[in-house]
Amino acid sequence: MGILYNVPDLKTWAIMGFVLLALMAFNELGRATKWGGIILFIVVPIALTIGVWPTTAAPGNEYGTGTWFNWVKTYSALAGCVGFMAIRYIPALAKKKWVLCFPAFILALNILEAAIRDFQCFSYGATEGAYIDNLWVMSGPWNIMNGIAGILNIILICGWTGIFVSKDKTKDMIWPDMIWIYVLAYDLWNFAYTYNCISDHSVYCGMLLLLSCTIPTFFIKKGAWLQHRAQTLALWIMFVMTVPSFADRLAPVPTTHNKTAFFIVSLLSLLVNLIAVIYQFSIVRRKKLNVLKDEIYVDTNAYQLVIKENK
Repeated sequence: MGILYNVPDLKTWAIMGFVLLALMAFNELGRATKWGGIILFIVVPIALTIGVWPTTAAPGNEYGTGTWFNWVKTYSALAGCVGFMAIRYIPALAKKKWVLCFPAFILALNILEAAIRDFQCFSYGATEGAYIDNLWVMSGPWNIMNGIAGILNIILICGWTGIFVSKDKTKDMIWPDMIWIYVLAYDLWNFAYTYNCISDHSVYCGMLLLLSCTIPTFFIKKGAWLQHRAQTLALWIMFVMTVPSFADRLAPVPTTHNKTAFFIVSLLSLLVNLIAVIYQFSIVRRKKLNVLKDEIYVDTNAYQLVIKENK
């Protein structure tokens, strides 16, 4: 994979493919039925919290899963899954506009957590790379660029008042204003975040994890990007908290530790998010929209296709 990663052998490629397919399959299980979601995102996490994670994700453990960020990210992702299920399966909730701000809030919170982490990694001053909290980190301007990109990505969140539950039996949480523009900007930002802050784990928690929710968004269930994202993120981080040695010992895919790669990845993230913000606000200004109340992309084919398939 050239400038970004050193993939050791074909076996590792096969493992990477299996991880991608497993995440997509469990995501489908979680959205197919109410009980599938309850088991995966409520019953299993409670059992792991009580019986497993205090050991496998203990503070200071050798795999870096015991940091504040891992614990906060785990429960914020799970909170998103549970909250989205409540919207999907309790009809009265989906009709209340104030409830619909929850998906936007939990998304913004998750992005903010990661942006803070990027700034924190810059503050370490590890300009030549170092193991901090048992994770390899290299500090540099890329952290600042991508932290700013994360803030821009929060600004891009729009159209939450248009969230609704799909008419089919899966009852997905549909957010039609989250068209490909946002998904692209988010994916680039989040990949850069993982590359910067969880560098040698980023092929899994970055590239593959993002593919596992982006592919369903365009080819399985359009309009349900945030639901796909929350569920695949929760699934992956629960696995990592349970089997912390996976990315370091069982199937490692280290980055090249190339400063140019860090810079290019974060620069691309920053530029795309900046362009997206400028474009979005040009629409808001031209149409005289209220970004807190109005949907922005209602005239696009992507938006109209989601409405046609789900409402």
